[in-house]
Amino acid sequence: MAIEGPLKGVRVLDLTNVLSGPYCCYQLGLMGAEIIKVERPGTGDLARNLGADPARNAAGMGISFLAQNAGKSSVTLDLKQEAGRDIFLSLLSTADVVVENFRPGVMERLDLGYDVLKASRPEIIQCAISGFGQTGPLRGDPAYDQIVQGLSGVMSVTGDADSAPLRVGYPVADTVAGMVGAFAIAAALNARPRGAFIDVSMMEAMLSTMGWVVSNHLIGGTDPQANGNENPTSAPSGTFQAQDGPLNISANRDEQWQALARHLGRTDLLENPDYATREDRKRNRIALRAELEKTLRQRPAADWVRSLNDLGVPSGAVWTVPQALESAQIVERGLIAERDGVPLTASPIIMNGARPQPDRAPPSLGAHNETVFSELGLTAEQIEGLRKSGVI
Repeated sequence: MAIEGPLKGVRVLDLTNVLSGPYCCYQLGLMGAEIIKVERPGTGDLARNLGADPARNAAGMGISFLAQNAGKSSVTLDLKQEAGRDIFLSLLSTADVVVENFRPGVMERLDLGYDVLKASRPEIIQCAISGFGQTGPLRGDPAYDQIVQGLSGVMSVTGDADSAPLRVGYPVADTVAGMVGAFAIAAALNARPRGAFIDVSMMEAMLSTMGWVVSNHLIGGTDPQANGNENPTSAPSGTFQAQDGPLNISANRDEQWQALARHLGRTDLLENPDYATREDRKRNRIALRAELEKTLRQRPAADWVRSLNDLGVPSGAVWTVPQALESAQIVERGLIAERDGVPLTASPIIMNGARPQPDRAPPSLGAHNETVFSELGLTAEQIEGLRKSGVI
């Protein structure tokens, strides 16, 4: 059930495409903001044609679009036409935020740069999400998620010595940049007087999330490495093979290491000087993992997870995405919402005991043209004329 969020009364004009910007605006919408998605007539957001279901793609309601556009209104405007630009500026007068993820310079070429927006609406907040930011030598380069993963160093530390550089298995750079944008917008909405230009770089957002890796290099002088499923800060800490499959164990503290060894009946490892200290265990982690797996392989992973967690040794199964979604933990807490038969991820936040959810399914292209444009004072005849001329 939809709840009234803390951003109720905030209107956001969403000019974004594909993932980073739409995800940003989706999070704002889940917090109560009204999101008006401004799309190109005839085609709309490219994500409408992306996803695993060809029939949905052909209908302009691809699964990639459904994932982060629920609860939004959709209008169509050709911003390259003077009439479309004029309508957008009228719409701007009702808005608090504009979010776009064009390449730097596109808004200026449309004569809709921040100076123009600010002159029309002084308190407007514009958030520009791009691959590399609005300045710098890479500012004009195209930037999809994988490009940013490669340039930010993420791929270099993902995988192991044999598989790195390796792409993270989902569009992490797009998603992180979108969340960073939502956070920055929420902060800017709290400022008085309002009005800000927010420059979000996907590359910088990724480097920021890699705090330990970056600081180990900048402060510790270490060259970041791809460590596979091993935690480079501690041992034994990583993925281990049980009788029927893998499990994760993180015995990061000395007392956890000791409890693990005793529970496995391997007190001999506690007496081995190769594993006496944290640094010893890190240095000999591969040999230590092999020793522990001699015992771990004797029982199913689920048995070890239960017993180790009871002892205070953090452990967990290695699930597939379907297993995670179907788990009692996720089901009980209601992360997945359904609107018009479409299952969607609701907000990852529970606020005051309730989880924000979209109030309606993702919109078809231009579904709210009449509603939104009539609120601006346009008559039905004018709206029909704009449709015939291709402005909407």
